[in-house]
Amino acid sequence: MKFQFSEKKVKLPENVHAYAEKKVMKLARFFDEDAEALIVFSVEKNRNNVELTVHGAGTWFRASESTSDMFASIDAAVGTIEGQIRKNKTRLARRLKQGAFNRTVQDETSFAPDPDEEELNIVRIKKFYFKPMTREEAVMQMNLLDHNFFAFRDEDNGGSFAVVYRRNDGGYGLLDDVQ
Repeated sequence: MKFQFSEKKVKLPENVHAYAEKKVMKLARFFDEDAEALIVFSVEKNRNNVELTVHGAGTWFRASESTSDMFASIDAAVGTIEGQIRKNKTRLARRLKQGAFNRTVQDETSFAPDPDEEELNIVRIKKFYFKPMTREEAVMQMNLLDHNFFAFRDEDNGGSFAVVYRRNDGGYGLLDDVQ
């Protein structure tokens, strides 16, 4: 597994990077050798934040954790990604490394059976006519509907399909078709 570290508003000692690498290597059993891990450390308002992004087997996994201790944040982020993998293990089994879910005695921490995986059922289908409009009109329409996203045909890009969405920082984003 390849590692990349990034630090925002903080300079951490090398032992934190070593600890993070050791903990994230626990996830290596799920991926081939070409998997990549990006770990972003930051500190805001006395909270130690860790964003962990793992890319392998054509799939992206992302976890963001915040605690009062950087080491605990690392542990929580690794645990979150491991939980995501376990929750979706039957869907991911074809993509991840062969034998990734074979348990050994030392891996076994609980004798309780794995929870049943929930099915991804589409429970509602809506059909719309996507009116061509400008990006500004789409943002206005999204705000009028009080939605977090809005799909439309982008007049500014030749009528291609696009989606505007509200970002967590209060701004807006645009998902646009590559032509």
